[in-house]
Amino acid sequence: MFVYLQHTHEESNINNLIVGYRMQMNINNLNRYSFERKRMRIAFIPAVVVTAMLWLAFLIEHTGALGDNIYRFAMLPREISGLKGILFMPLLHSSFSHLLSNTLPLLILVWFLFYFYSNIAFAAFAVLWVLSGSITWVIGRESYHAGASGLIFGLLFFLFFSGIFRKYIPLVSVSLIVAFIYGGMVWSIFPITEILDAAISWEGHLSGAISGLILSIVLCREGPQKPEVIWEEDDEEPPGEDGLSNYPGETQ
Repeated sequence: MFVYLQHTHEESNINNLIVGYRMQMNINNLNRYSFERKRMRIAFIPAVVVTAMLWLAFLIEHTGALGDNIYRFAMLPREISGLKGILFMPLLHSSFSHLLSNTLPLLILVWFLFYFYSNIAFAAFAVLWVLSGSITWVIGRESYHAGASGLIFGLLFFLFFSGIFRKYIPLVSVSLIVAFIYGGMVWSIFPITEILDAAISWEGHLSGAISGLILSIVLCREGPQKPEVIWEEDDEEPPGEDGLSNYPGETQ
C-alpha cells in the first residue's frame, strides 16, 4: 500500500510539472504573439508616413501651391539643376493613376522592410532613396523623371536578395513572397520598355534595382541573420589506435 501511494504521488508530481510546463509555454507563445503584433503595428507606421508624404505632395502639386511647373523639382539627368530631383523625384507624380499605381507597392514594401529588417531599415531606406536617384541622374535619358518607382524597385530588389544572401528560411520566404507579388514588374527595367511606353522611366526602375542589389550585398552581414546551430556532445569518442579520428571523413 505504501509503495502504491508513493508511486501515485510521484505520478501526480510529474503531471503537475507537465501541466505547469504547458501553461508556461502557452504564456510564452501568447507573449510572443503579442510582441510580434506590436512590431507589425510599429513597422506599419513608417510605411503609412511615407505613403502619406506622396499623397500630400500630390495635393500640393495639383493645387498650384508650387506653381505651374512642378517639373522644376523633378530629375533631369546630367544637369546641375536636376540634382535636386534626387531628393524630390519620389514625391512627384504626373497623374492620379501614376500615384495610385505606386501607393500599394510602396506601402507593402516599406512595411516589410521595417518589420523584417528593423535594425537597418532607416539606413537602408535613406540609402535606397538617394542612391536610386543618383544612378538615374547618371544613366537617365535627357528628359524629366518623376515618381517613386525607382525607390520601389530598390526596396523590391533589396528585400529579395537580402533574404537569399542570408539563407535564413523566414527571410527567404519574404523574398519568395515579394517575387511572387511583384516579379512581373522586373521586365520594366529593360530598355525595351521605352518602345512599349515612352512615358515609363525604365532607367529609374533599373537604377532602383541596381541600388537594391548593391545594398543587399553591402548589408548582408548586418541586421537579422541565420541563427548558428550549436551541436552539444556529451561524450567525445576517443581517437582510434592509429591516431586517426573515428569520425568519418575527419583526420587529425
